Amino acid sequence: MNAPHPDPVARFRAAIDAFDAANAQDPNTTLVDGQPVPDELLYARRMSAWLDKLEPAASESLRLAVRCQHLCRWMIPRSSYPQTRLGYLEWRTALGRFHAEQAADILRRVGYDDATVGRVQSLVRKQNLKTDPEAQTLEDVACLVFLENDFADFATKHASEEPKVLNILARTWKKMSERGRTAALELPLSKGERKLVEKAVGQASERPQ
Repeated sequence: MNAPHPDPVARFRAAIDAFDAANAQDPNTTLVDGQPVPDELLYARRMSAWLDKLEPAASESLRLAVRCQHLCRWMIPRSSYPQTRLGYLEWRTALGRFHAEQAADILRRVGYDDATVGRVQSLVRKQNLKTDPEAQTLEDVACLVFLENDFADFATKHASEEPKVLNILARTWKKMSERGRTAALELPLSKGERKLVEKAVGQASERPQ
């Protein structure tokens, strides 16, 4: 076990470095500027970048939670649960617990107190999403990362299944705050992508709260 860092700045840096080192073990990669980057490491960096844009004065706990939200996600693949809506929800619940546990181990190792560890775990698990502004910010960040980086490929892959694409987009839109939605509408989407988003926004507004 590493000795705790007495310096808060060094402690935070040690936590981020440890999160990144864990995510760097992801066997799945994406080419970035011609170089393969582990998927979960890339996702974590994108999450932090969006948080910096959306909430530059974010608390330390939120910055930590955003960086480790998908910590070691490849260890519990979607295929390990039934390919049903219920199976998906069970998978997501299991992931929330897993990420929170993995994060807690690292945070304690670098010297964070129980209160901070608990707060990060709560954010990672998105507890009290409707009443916790920081949990909502984390959700906004996750949605923006999806829309900016994954939506185009998802829409292309399911081009013949527009209702499915619209359903995913509508669910994404419902999860976001007004601030997140404003940021989403400023993304440089193609004409076709923007049309899908506009359709999905209409669907989301028709659904009961």
